[in-house]
Amino acid sequence: MVELFALAEHTVTREHISQWLKKDNDSDFVSCSDTELAIFLNGFINDRRGKKPGPQIAPEKRVTNNIILTKLKIALNLQAEDIIELLNTVDFRLSKPELSAFARKVDHKHYRECKDQVIRNFLNAIDKKYHVARTEKIQQKPVEGGSKASQKVEHKKFTKKKPNEPFVEGARPNASTIYQNPKVSTNPTTEPNKNNRKILKLK
Repeated sequence: MVELFALAEHTVTREHISQWLKKDNDSDFVSCSDTELAIFLNGFINDRRGKKPGPQIAPEKRVTNNIILTKLKIALNLQAEDIIELLNTVDFRLSKPELSAFARKVDHKHYRECKDQVIRNFLNAIDKKYHVARTEKIQQKPVEGGSKASQKVEHKKFTKKKPNEPFVEGARPNASTIYQNPKVSTNPTTEPNKNNRKILKLK
C-alpha cells in the first residue's frame, strides 16, 4: 500500500496505514480523507494499467461511491458485463442500464448515485475473486524452512517412460545411458523362470 501511494507521487508511512485500517472505535484510529483515498486509487490504477505520460492527475477532494466504482473498474480493466458477473457471485443483481447510470456525469439526466449497498457488494465480490485466487497461489508454494525431504517429495520430477525402458525416478530428460548391472543377464532365455518354485519333500 505504501508503494501504491508512491506510484501516485504521495508519501505515507506504515503507521498512517495502520491507523486507517483500525476499527473506528480504536483509540489509535484515524480517518482516511477523501483525497488520500483518491490518491490510493490513482496509484492502484498506475500499478495495474501503467501510468499515463505527463503529470499525475490531481486527486479528487471529495470521493463518492460512483468515483470509487469507476476507478476500480479502470484499475481492474473490467467491462460492464464483468462487474455484473462479479456482483452475481455475491448474489447481488444489477442491470446494465443501472450500472451505466453510475458512470454518468452528475448533471446528466440519467445519472444515479451509487449507494453504499452496491459498492459494499462490489468490494466483497472483488475480495472473493482476487483474494481467494491469491491465497490458493500462496498455498501452492513450498513452505519456507520446511524439511528438505518434504520439499524434495513436493518438487520431485519423473521422466517419461519409453517403451521397454526401465523406469528411472528423478533422472534428467537429457540423461545419458542408464546404469545396468553387468552380473544380471539381459538375455531372456538365460533368466531363471520365476514361476518355477522349488518343491520341498519331507523325509
